Amino acid sequence: MHRARWRPIRAEAPLLSTCLLSACLLAASLLSGPVSAQPAGEGLSPTLANIKATHTVRIGYRESSPPFSFLDHSNRPIGYSLELCDAIVEEIGTEVDDANLKVDYVKVTSDDRIPAVVDKKIDLECGSTTANAERGKQVAFSPLMFVAGTKLMVPKASGVTQVADLKGKTVVVTKGTTNEQAMHNVDAKQKLGLNIVTAPDHEQSYQMLVDGKADAFATDDILLYGLIARHKSQDKFRVTGDYLSYDPYGIMYRKGEPQMKDVVERAFRRLASNRDIVPLYNKWFVARLPTGEKLNVALSPQLEEAFKALDDSPGGSN
Repeated sequence: MHRARWRPIRAEAPLLSTCLLSACLLAASLLSGPVSAQPAGEGLSPTLANIKATHTVRIGYRESSPPFSFLDHSNRPIGYSLELCDAIVEEIGTEVDDANLKVDYVKVTSDDRIPAVVDKKIDLECGSTTANAERGKQVAFSPLMFVAGTKLMVPKASGVTQVADLKGKTVVVTKGTTNEQAMHNVDAKQKLGLNIVTAPDHEQSYQMLVDGKADAFATDDILLYGLIARHKSQDKFRVTGDYLSYDPYGIMYRKGEPQMKDVVERAFRRLASNRDIVPLYNKWFVARLPTGEKLNVALSPQLEEAFKALDDSPGGSN
């Protein structure tokens, strides 16, 4: 029966073929219409499209990187980096036309934070991460948000004032950090014979020093000050030595997405042009933290210039 019904159509010459073609084109256009018109991520980069589809931004946070990213007394993630990410989330909401995006906090460590971004487990890494060329091969970074460098935390009674004083001794570093590489570099260069050991995160590294399992803890100076303040151990430990590395910090996200890059940079420019970024810095580095400690680390001239450059950049207020 089906064959009999279709025979006359095939028997009709070009007119019916043209009609069939027109009908197919019309059907195709009708089917494709809703896809291009629907708000399911059409025209958005992969990260933004997924955020729009799930109504959720996944933020990677650190448990013990005060004042950038750490836990308050209620075990909620807080910090300078997280507030910067709040501004980015707001800008993402504008970009994907969703003012009520949810935030899903995902704990990361120094060792797994880059894979978490690359493997799409998180959308933004809001911690204390150095932006360098090597990491830039895998991930993208926001504009500069802080400048730090590797220094040493040692017991206050220790005679150590510089890295050379640690010859033949044990230094703990946090696994997966630029500080780990910096210590291996200085060890090789100065032939110190250091015993360089690693811990999973800054809190565990600090604890190794407390327990006497290491003679020094090497990481970014601001993180050392933050840990000392958090543990109220100013009478036990001090930060010493010359800078052993240069570590510019940034918010990390997936590379290869120009639209996401634009969103992140717009968020930073908005903070700078609204004059919000310096008060935000002071809230976390100068004023008393929500957890009670106080760092008193004034804005450096270098970072002040970086913030000013954001305001003067295209899209800033000038």
